[in-house]
Amino acid sequence: MAKLIYDKTGRLLFTKEMKKEYTLLMPQMLPISFTMMKKVFELDGYKIDMLNTTHRGIVDTGLRYVHNDTCYPALLVIGQLIDAVNNGKYDKHKVGLLITQTGGGCRASNYIHLLRKALEKAGLEYVPVVSVNLSGLEKNPGFGLNLRLVRRLASAMIYGDLLMWLRNQCLPYEVHAGATEKLTTHWTDRIVTLFEHGHGMGKKEMRRVMAQIVSDYAKIERRVTDKPRVGIVGEIYVKFSPLGNNDLEEFLLTEGCEPVVPGLTDFMIFKVNNRVVDVDLYKGSKLKKLVCAILQKYLEGLQQIMIEAVKAEPSFRPMGSFKDLQRLIKGYLGYGNKMGEGWLLTAEMLELIHTGAPNIVCTQPFGCLPNHVVGKGMIRRLKDDYPESNIVAIDYDPGATKINQENRIKLMIAGARRIAAQTEAHTAQSAASTEKSAQDAPQKAASRA
Repeated sequence: MAKLIYDKTGRLLFTKEMKKEYTLLMPQMLPISFTMMKKVFELDGYKIDMLNTTHRGIVDTGLRYVHNDTCYPALLVIGQLIDAVNNGKYDKHKVGLLITQTGGGCRASNYIHLLRKALEKAGLEYVPVVSVNLSGLEKNPGFGLNLRLVRRLASAMIYGDLLMWLRNQCLPYEVHAGATEKLTTHWTDRIVTLFEHGHGMGKKEMRRVMAQIVSDYAKIERRVTDKPRVGIVGEIYVKFSPLGNNDLEEFLLTEGCEPVVPGLTDFMIFKVNNRVVDVDLYKGSKLKKLVCAILQKYLEGLQQIMIEAVKAEPSFRPMGSFKDLQRLIKGYLGYGNKMGEGWLLTAEMLELIHTGAPNIVCTQPFGCLPNHVVGKGMIRRLKDDYPESNIVAIDYDPGATKINQENRIKLMIAGARRIAAQTEAHTAQSAASTEKSAQDAPQKAASRA
């Protein structure tokens, strides 16, 4: 058994010996992207198990070990991890927990401290917690993000966004049930195989692979029918995680809608861009600004390859770029508004409105004040500027019932269908009026003659 080693602050370290013996538990957030990221970590020699559990016991476990007034996503993630450690599947003395830190002032930086307190309370203080971050917040002898691993993770994120984007445009309309999910699984596995052999990450190769992905999805036989497009925005975890939002995407599909979910790439570019903006607003290290600007340019370059691949296929709508979001947010929020999802959340709602998805579910996790400010707090302004927007803020917390959440979303969908019917009737009436005018024109001309 690996020896437990602590740093000067008393933090339990994840050692090189642990890397050989321990299984790291990884919370699920984005089903497609995180499946690839799990396999990417395994290619680097780690033993990873991704947690896909969604039962009510996770919330109850979180409430037992985290204060009920804390951030709801923190409660869920901590509850899911401790529930997994205690479920009997793993040797408690050979398991570690993997969690992200973004380096900002909000959830993804501070969960880790709540998690360690919860582990101590649960009598599991000997379980190491590993931070995944690019900010140098915590380091462990047995875990590190080398350049190859970072490159693979960034590529997995881009490919994951592409697969999610195409999946959501095919799944609601597929003629043969299961065709879209089968293709998504195929490409998820194939991309990781490419990474394993050192392929699929260069820009030239990425263009080729993404063109093939788009081509394969375009071959899926789809029905030509109009369905309400419903965008999903909000706090990053609750926006993406089936556990956090009660499987919102699946619910929208069963209600006859097309989910439109802005990807993870914009969020990651946003977090990097924050470091650049910090130096502009508050001064600081010019070297740090330069490094972050280079990383931002790299990620934007990958994003542009993805956008161009989708644009090449007329049957698909392309996603927007980070620069589009920066342009849309001007006049609403400043670039210095960065807590939680900051200005990005409002910008995503604006992008959805501008690209034919004015029906929006804004996921509001309990305990997330920044999200309420830039999410629910901006809805009135958006409705004033865009009367056709149809936005509903849905609260997610330990006491919220799924049926109440779904009923509110159903009301929003009903409104979307009513607006669509009114628009269609108005268009038909206008077309009929134009046709009648064209028919009457010769008679009026003859009368004047």
